[in-house]
Amino acid sequence: MRKYVIMGVQGSGKGTQARMLAADLDLVHIAVGDIFRWNVQHHTKLGAQVRRTMAAGLLVGDELVEGVVRDRLTQHDWNYGFIIDGFPRNERQAEFFLESYDIDGVIHLDLPDSDVRRRVLARRLCSGCGVDYNLIASSPRVPGQCDACGSALVRREDDTEEALAVRLREYHEKTNPVLAIFRRKEYVVTVDARPGAEEIQQEIRKRLNLPPLRRGAVAQNGVTRRAASADGTRGEPAHQDAAS
Repeated sequence: MRKYVIMGVQGSGKGTQARMLAADLDLVHIAVGDIFRWNVQHHTKLGAQVRRTMAAGLLVGDELVEGVVRDRLTQHDWNYGFIIDGFPRNERQAEFFLESYDIDGVIHLDLPDSDVRRRVLARRLCSGCGVDYNLIASSPRVPGQCDACGSALVRREDDTEEALAVRLREYHEKTNPVLAIFRRKEYVVTVDARPGAEEIQQEIRKRLNLPPLRRGAVAQNGVTRRAASADGTRGEPAHQDAAS
């Protein structure tokens, strides 16, 4: 059983890398952001709370995130292990996580803030089915229209210059101490998040002593773009990648 944490600033592609690992190694991908987005799209009580927070350009509160993760992990559907992104987010959560689970590694995707801004501000979301696009890496065939369902593409409410500046500041303030805790345990592998998705994946596997990615495995497994799913683990596959 393998258990990994993947960390990286918004736009670093951690969702893509997590899905690639999960599909090939039969891991469950627990994506906190996908769980929240599903709730927003389905107008749940949790979704309304998350939407107000995101619209203000703030990160969702730590207690709310912790509750969602605790609930997800108690489902115990991860027979072969899991890879989690979006958690832990502070020192207390990191200590709790280390006490509760024997993790095998922490993948840290390193991306300069200038690249984060370029990627994030190019993101679009299908207003119908929730599929992610990135106008730099994976433009739709028809501008402004989803390839899968034909609905209009919209910018996420929190993908603005002002909101991104707040998130970047909060991310660095909270994440650096968490990484320091994991580094003391010698769990962290830091990988440059600027190359292409497959190159990054191969480097992650090399650093974690995992089998290399099989040629064509990305297209075969259909992991390069997924709609947000209710449990944050399984989405509907589509044909191209989106920076996440």
